Amino acid sequence: MREVVTSTLGRRHFLAGVAAGVGTVALSSPLRAAANEEVRIAVLGAGGRGGELARTVHKSVPGAKMVAVADPDEKRAKSLADKVGAKAYTDLRTVLDLDDVDAVVITTCNHWHCLAAIWAIDAGKDVYVEKPLSHSQWEGRQVVEAAKKSGKIVQLGTQQRSDPIQMQAREFLHDDKALGAIQYVQANRLGVRGPIGKRDTPLTPPAEVDYDLWLGPAQDQPIMRNNFHYDWHWDWNTGSGEMGNWGVHILDDIRNVAYQDKVSTPSRMIAAGGRMGWNDAGQTPNVHFALFETEMFPTVIALSNMSIKPDARGGWKVPGGKPMTGPGSGYVVVCEGGYYLGQRGSGKAVDRDGKTIREFKANVSTVPAHLSNFVEAVKSRQSSSLAAPIENGHHSTGWCNLANVAMRCASSYNDDQVRSASDLEAWSAVLDDMHSSLKNYGADVSELKSGPMLTHDPETERFVGENADAANPFLRREYRTGYEIKPVA
Repeated sequence: MREVVTSTLGRRHFLAGVAAGVGTVALSSPLRAAANEEVRIAVLGAGGRGGELARTVHKSVPGAKMVAVADPDEKRAKSLADKVGAKAYTDLRTVLDLDDVDAVVITTCNHWHCLAAIWAIDAGKDVYVEKPLSHSQWEGRQVVEAAKKSGKIVQLGTQQRSDPIQMQAREFLHDDKALGAIQYVQANRLGVRGPIGKRDTPLTPPAEVDYDLWLGPAQDQPIMRNNFHYDWHWDWNTGSGEMGNWGVHILDDIRNVAYQDKVSTPSRMIAAGGRMGWNDAGQTPNVHFALFETEMFPTVIALSNMSIKPDARGGWKVPGGKPMTGPGSGYVVVCEGGYYLGQRGSGKAVDRDGKTIREFKANVSTVPAHLSNFVEAVKSRQSSSLAAPIENGHHSTGWCNLANVAMRCASSYNDDQVRSASDLEAWSAVLDDMHSSLKNYGADVSELKSGPMLTHDPETERFVGENADAANPFLRREYRTGYEIKPVA
């Protein structure tokens, strides 16, 4: 049965802020979980990720208890709640009004992450929000400011930050300087997916879904794909493409291990790619190559969801002029004296001849470790103990958002413009790899898109200079009435 929203202090504060035209933040609230008490958690979003985190809290996180599950899909909410001994709700606002909820774990669709987080903070809850933090860079900043003003504990779900090998690799590269100076980094997301179909008539949402609530901040647009759930990732209205889905993990690793979190967001970027070979309803690119310039050294990301050949197994190979491709979902830190190859759960350092110098491995299950880190911070009220504090997560998400902006500004492909953007030989090499792989599909490079070099000011979080007018509108979306994100007061 669908729950009815009740009027409580948290919601009244929020509605008063809407009337005033600004977002509000609960500036004071009781500490809901003392050090020796259970942290009572609600999961908002009962899809695959929500199910994994709810089960993890239920079985593997000491000092935490699952008490509620909310999802606009009534069947999903009930099914997951029954599995973890919690109560099911359709409307997350009902859950935010509950006094027996101390913290929320947000696993909604991407377009809901920031609004759900701000509403939860306003209601006095601590927040664990899944990656990517934001659907657009401006709204991510509002979550950061809300967290600062409220004093709430807010963590991003980049669970690899709770893997000890991250700090081991960081010390190896920077304290020991075992491979010499870093020259550049290549990130890879070369994971195979398939097309999502293309309908002649719009898809009707399932009857058990409160579609207005599911849309929330997003626009009410026809759904032309075959499946309602999950494939929202590949629609700009609700998702962030593979760059936001998987790229955020890899780029966050690079910010941590290679940049030591000294770079917030890149200062210049250029992108090329497109949705190639599938002729489906997806809008986000299945081929996306981007160059990021920073004040330290550049990073190149090679992203493809296409198999090496049609109907073949295995993803693209993008060595980028190096003697190895590197992990398909990971990165290569290119140094004067060798390479560090990092990926989820493991890492390896090799010399210039490919001989292994050191392997990195830790027997840690990162999802329960990351959730436990959050729960312990909720109890201690020490946000400094968080493995992935929200502003850091905002910056890592920003690399993905900016890469997507660079792609959304793209028009017809200009190979000379893209290559001349950098003297880095690896950039041209990965473009060559992209062109070579596309030939297996009979695709011509003229079908690709590319954009101009964009200049971004990390301080103001705005594009500046030439082409800024084309890029800045993508930093903030239009919100539906009743689901607006307001500037945090």
